[in-house]
Amino acid sequence: MSERLQPGDTAPAFTLPDADGNEVSLADRKGRKVIVYFYPAALTPGCTKQACDFTDNLDLLAAAGYDVIGVSPDKPEKLAAFREKENLRVTLVGDPSKEVLAAYGAFGEKKLYGKTVTGVIRSTVVVDEEGRVERALYNVKATGHVAKIIKDLGV
Repeated sequence: MSERLQPGDTAPAFTLPDADGNEVSLADRKGRKVIVYFYPAALTPGCTKQACDFTDNLDLLAAAGYDVIGVSPDKPEKLAAFREKENLRVTLVGDPSKEVLAAYGAFGEKKLYGKTVTGVIRSTVVVDEEGRVERALYNVKATGHVAKIIKDLGV
């Protein structure tokens, strides 16, 4: 089981390919706040709802100084298909090795339909301008989560 991050921890650095195969690094966002959210799979109902919620609120979050990066174990081709099909504007990156997911505590044992399985734990980590964890939320719901984050952050 991966260690869960705590407020004040340094957010693990990462560089991952986006839907177009371009590298996206957390380091490139230094000086901005970043909401990094982890989801199990592109083109699935819950993950679609969550990505659409982030897209619908992207302007509001950007105006408050937040960038949004969605991380899943998907390859760039699948992320591109997801973005096109759902008209997503959030930055989606793929972590097929699951190393970044594990580093953020977003990969491990979870309950799925009453069974214990190993997989992506739907999580959201808010990183401050200095690269430190401001909030780390685990086992979040796909629906209503974005509204809760906006409320909690006072955006």
